[in-house]
Amino acid sequence: MTRYSNPKSDQLSSYTSIISGHFEESDSYKNRRPNGMKEWLLFFTLEGEGYLRTPGAKKFCSKGQIALLRSGIPHEYGTTKGSRWNFYWVHFHKLPEIDYLPNDEIIIAAIPEGTMLNRVQQAISDILTDSREQASFWHMLCENSLREVILLAARLLEQRLDPRIELSLQYLSRNMNQTFHLEDLARSVGLSLSRLSHLFKQETGESVLEHLNRLRLQQAALLMEHMGRTATEASLDVGFNNYNHFAALFRKTYGSSPRTYKKEKTTLHVNLNCNE
Repeated sequence: MTRYSNPKSDQLSSYTSIISGHFEESDSYKNRRPNGMKEWLLFFTLEGEGYLRTPGAKKFCSKGQIALLRSGIPHEYGTTKGSRWNFYWVHFHKLPEIDYLPNDEIIIAAIPEGTMLNRVQQAISDILTDSREQASFWHMLCENSLREVILLAARLLEQRLDPRIELSLQYLSRNMNQTFHLEDLARSVGLSLSRLSHLFKQETGESVLEHLNRLRLQQAALLMEHMGRTATEASLDVGFNNYNHFAALFRKTYGSSPRTYKKEKTTLHVNLNCNE
């Protein structure tokens, strides 16, 4: 089935500037716009695969991938032959965050399984719900969700890390304050312990433990500065069971002991408040 752009649909998208939907289509599905459209078009594939074609490129959007079509570009898209395509779509006017993406006619970003995939799925589901209900502030809520999806895609395309390392980074961030075993991380991303250690260092420039400790120290510093936590409380909050080890790492990173850091930041905030 070929679907051509509908003048009434174009008027609706011009009026609302954000419309979205959820389709599941056979391989007879295609939509052709010889003159392009004023809006950008975002796809997120849940199952199966679709294709996107412009004068300069043809690309495919598979499960867990985001695809974006630039505005003003003649295009065709549809279900890949022999497949079905279960996908969300969103029409929207250009947002400033688009400028963080590559300047391609078609942009594809593969979202790794785990926290990031859940975030993208939730954000796009929220766009669908809010754009349909159109309750108070629906348009701003949709734009905020779109911005999140676009920025996550831009971050992936900028970093171009191995997907297993992306999953590892998400795992470490999510479990930062828990008891940590490297074997559990390796198992969760489907790598041997030695392969994970080598690949993580190659992709990020630091070891798994170095990255984890950096995350913990940054969070501890923020907790002491902004949440009133003592040095001991902050060390426990972020997952250090040995205060002396925490203090040694903190001093090496920040140039002072945790307690001195806490005292200096507290004094600074008090002086700033007095001068306001």
